[in-house]
Amino acid sequence: MDHIQETGALEALYGAPSAAAQQKVSDRLLPLHAKWIAASRFCVLSTIGPDGTDGSPRGDDGPVVTALDARTLVMPDWRGNNRMDSLRNIVADGRLSLMFLVPGSDTVIRVNGRGRVTTDATLLARFAKEGKLPRTAVVIDIAEVYLQCSRAQMRSGLWTRNDAGGLPSMGDLLAEATNGAVGGAQYDSDWADRSTREIWS
Repeated sequence: MDHIQETGALEALYGAPSAAAQQKVSDRLLPLHAKWIAASRFCVLSTIGPDGTDGSPRGDDGPVVTALDARTLVMPDWRGNNRMDSLRNIVADGRLSLMFLVPGSDTVIRVNGRGRVTTDATLLARFAKEGKLPRTAVVIDIAEVYLQCSRAQMRSGLWTRNDAGGLPSMGDLLAEATNGAVGGAQYDSDWADRSTREIWS
């Protein structure tokens, strides 16, 4: 199997990017970026740390991030699995990327920047839900923001398909990964109630 070893070989293979691709990058949120991101309830947070990379889905019942200003976003860290992979990475190496999705839209907005994990009480209070607060929030200093072309979403039929039938459940996946130590049918049976009760804790 041949592997490309130099960026020059990539550039020769793919050619130059279009003018739009080269000029679309901003170092701050423009008004239409801000409007689009405010409509996004889901994003993927990518981080890098001493043990490698991590990609984490993040969601909320309103905007998944809040813009403090044109150069700063804040993301509350609601309950997950307590592995803290993303947070550990951000503390060790602040570089991160965000990919914002909106159901029904083939547009994607991407943000690259640096993050810091905060426990600032005033900031956390902005995100109170059902009397509960996130334990931390990630403050993101924007370096780049730009739109991603829609070809991947169009090719995949992302918003027009439902391929979930017959897929393994969370319990199935856990049972396989742990040789049956955790997971299985009982896990699936308990999950709907437990996840709902703990969604903001």
